[in-house]
Amino acid sequence: MAGKRETNRVSYYFLKEKKILAMTALSGILYNLGLVAVPWFEGHISQYLADILEGTRQPSSLVFLALSYFFTVLFVQAMRYVKRLYVRRFANNTILSMKETIYTRLLQENRQDLEGQGARWMTRVISDVEACAEGMRKFTTELFDTGVALLAYSAFLFYYDWRLTFLVLLFPPAAYLLADRLKKPVTSASRRAKESAERLARGTMDRLRHALTYRLYGEEETADERYHRLLTDYEKRRIRQGLWENSMEPLYRIIAMTGSLLILWLGGNNVMGQGWEDWNIAAFAAYLACFTRLAVKSSHAAHLFNALQKADVSWHRIRDFLTPLSETALPPAKPDRLTVSHVSFTYPGASHAVIQDCTFSAAPSDIIGITGGTASGKSTLGRLFLMESPHEGSITWGKKELGRDISPLSLIGYMGHSMELFNASLEENIGLGKKGNLDEALWGACLDEEAAAFPRGVKTVIGEGGIRLSGGQQARVMIARLLYHRRPLIILDDPFASVDRETEDQLFDRIHALCPDSIILLISHRLRTFPKTSQVLWIGKDGRVTTSTHEKLLAENEDYRRLWALQNPEMHESHCEERR
Repeated sequence: MAGKRETNRVSYYFLKEKKILAMTALSGILYNLGLVAVPWFEGHISQYLADILEGTRQPSSLVFLALSYFFTVLFVQAMRYVKRLYVRRFANNTILSMKETIYTRLLQENRQDLEGQGARWMTRVISDVEACAEGMRKFTTELFDTGVALLAYSAFLFYYDWRLTFLVLLFPPAAYLLADRLKKPVTSASRRAKESAERLARGTMDRLRHALTYRLYGEEETADERYHRLLTDYEKRRIRQGLWENSMEPLYRIIAMTGSLLILWLGGNNVMGQGWEDWNIAAFAAYLACFTRLAVKSSHAAHLFNALQKADVSWHRIRDFLTPLSETALPPAKPDRLTVSHVSFTYPGASHAVIQDCTFSAAPSDIIGITGGTASGKSTLGRLFLMESPHEGSITWGKKELGRDISPLSLIGYMGHSMELFNASLEENIGLGKKGNLDEALWGACLDEEAAAFPRGVKTVIGEGGIRLSGGQQARVMIARLLYHRRPLIILDDPFASVDRETEDQLFDRIHALCPDSIILLISHRLRTFPKTSQVLWIGKDGRVTTSTHEKLLAENEDYRRLWALQNPEMHESHCEERR
């Protein structure tokens, strides 16, 4: 389970992508070992040129050396490409994993709390996820581009002159020490820039929302000045953040490159035969080229520390959201009896209850019709089973309390008024990542023939919100999704509002046939199929819920009888004749 896999630890994401990181490691090692050969070639090319000018070597030998150099560089760049490809895949997969964990966590949060946070808060969370993944990518990249390269370059330098190498390698650590000393101001600048960005976002929304009010009451100039101060503060803090993060790298490089002065002096002595080692031009050029590369890599590592410090700020902001409240991969609940006992619900701040004393029970295969007048609370009753808001009374599945002992995520399939369809194929909208055969679900939703007639069948992209489909088709895609991801408790809120009567009858019969072990709560203002239900819940004007059957409500409830007669005059007349 994701909760047990400790998704709030950085190590989890590295272990999760171990195969990709193994390819990264292999290509990274080959790339960095190949880099060591480059200064060797550069040094020997310089020596060959000097020898050719002196007449001690033929030009053809330089051609062979240059070709070898070319193919070596080609191999090194190929390994660099492979390494970067797999590092990017690692970063992309990490972003997806983090977002999936956060999304699962948010599904378990209180809906009202999330709405109170606003869209800007969600944007900030996503931005922090990307900053963390980018820090992990840079760490993985620099582990090979810097770590392995520094070891290989150091070994190369020690081979040529170990005394001189000890001296010149004193300077790169100084760059690291400087980066460490700057940790606090870099982190502080990053944090303050983010806080300023949030204040600017809030100020922008305030200026847009209340523009008319400010204008009417003569406060527009004051509001503009306040917004200008926020914008100026944001610009200053962003500049300061960029200064600390980006302008330090040249300083790191200058410090690391200071050792080249010693190479020019002491290395020159080696070439002249007055130093610790006996060098020719090839050795001098190779040593200098190798140290230059080592110094540049060192400055990158120092810059990496600053980038990781920035990512650390984002990590601490989202770490709590990477810990799901419960296990994300919940085992599906088993069919059982649903018992609703004295459930009442009142919206916060309202003076009277929307739902009062709702009591009923249902067994697997039961279909419970739920109806009432306009704005009577039908949809509200259906959403109570999702445990989004507190209510009075109890809802149990078998002997387990819903929301406390059993999660709605493992129990309920829900179709609401909002058509939650994505700009993806019909297959992806129904399956939501779960692979399998869609034929049964399409048949159950009376969508099989239409899907087959689409340009690309189930591979046809339906557009954002299902814009390429009719209203009835959109509703039936949602029904197909429920049938494909079958649950023991299915809640359908007005599923037949956009279909004709013949299709409504077919949908009712097929859904019941495909879900013989499920309890179905059918919320609808259309009562055509209610004679086939096991029970009917009528929500009165005062929110009181009457639990009965279709036949008894026709006989005893005037409001229900009037609604039935209005919608089904021919069926009502037939019913009256039968009673007579």
